[in-house]
Amino acid sequence: MSKNTKIVLGVIIAVFVLIVGFIWSTYNGIITVNLAADTQWANVETSYQRRWDLLPRLEAALKSAYKQEDAIFGMIAKARTMYAGAKTIDEKVGAVNQLDSAMARLLVIVEQYPQLKSIDVVGQYYTETAGTENRISAERMRFNEAIFAYNLKVQTFPSNIVANMFGFDAREWFKAVTGAETPPQITL
Repeated sequence: MSKNTKIVLGVIIAVFVLIVGFIWSTYNGIITVNLAADTQWANVETSYQRRWDLLPRLEAALKSAYKQEDAIFGMIAKARTMYAGAKTIDEKVGAVNQLDSAMARLLVIVEQYPQLKSIDVVGQYYTETAGTENRISAERMRFNEAIFAYNLKVQTFPSNIVANMFGFDAREWFKAVTGAETPPQITL
């Protein structure tokens, strides 16, 4: 083999190694950003699941708080109405006695049934739900950042050549659906 043949063969082998190395490296880079985007979408879905887990608990706490409020404050409102409609001192004393009785029941119930303080539970669930909504927003933003990195990789030269060879296409960004600006409804 002549010296020139060896040089040409060496150049061909070097070019081949560089091309294979470029394809290999680019392919692995595309796989990496694709998996990062998939992982980030899983984080979005995890946040969605947290929302769906919290909403029934928030709804139950709200219903419980309203039932307890209605029962106790109904008794107090009735006593107040009786007092407002009382014409005589005896009727007023009777209404005040009924109010005192309702207030005493309220104090006993609050002491015996701490769940009457469910409005605090509602506040806690509300705070958790608001935090979850913030988390969802942050995860969606991170998903779009991951999609940006992926799309940049598969659409820019020269990595787009490898992406096209292996069938990698641009992916869709997260886009809110019509009506997404309205929070989920809670029925009581």
